[in-house]
Amino acid sequence: MSTELSQNSAINRVRTIADYQFGRGAGVALFPDECTFKLSTTKRIRYVMLDKVRIATVRAHDGRFTLSIEGAERLWQFLPAPVYRVSVAEEVAEFIMKGKNAMAKHVIAADPDIMAGDEVLVVTGDDQLIGTGNALLSGDEMMAFNYGGAVQVRSGRSI
Repeated sequence: MSTELSQNSAINRVRTIADYQFGRGAGVALFPDECTFKLSTTKRIRYVMLDKVRIATVRAHDGRFTLSIEGAERLWQFLPAPVYRVSVAEEVAEFIMKGKNAMAKHVIAADPDIMAGDEVLVVTGDDQLIGTGNALLSGDEMMAFNYGGAVQVRSGRSI
């Protein structure tokens, strides 16, 4: 029995994880058939690449994805607003595009289904993607709190 993953097996695996994490259909939207994979030393999928650009990383401790800004853009195009989105005030968009964290007092809208620890898309009020990161609060808490961090931004994107 081979320990190497076939291309079909690997693409099916990452699509299944994405469907679980982001909802049905997200796997196909995020990962086209042309994706390639970088494996860890234990032969597990670590990075998902498209045209030699990393679009997602599999977190070793829970098997979920963290997205690069390229992966976040693919997900943003697929998911209808407000799913997995945190909208922030225009005056802080510039800072978030530079990779600074989104604070709760600047959140103007958030998907109520977001839970702390989820991978989220940070958008402006008019739904322009400006960053991606890890939710520090639930969607409801982001709206209720006036202080503290809401999203730990991993990477920003200029419009």
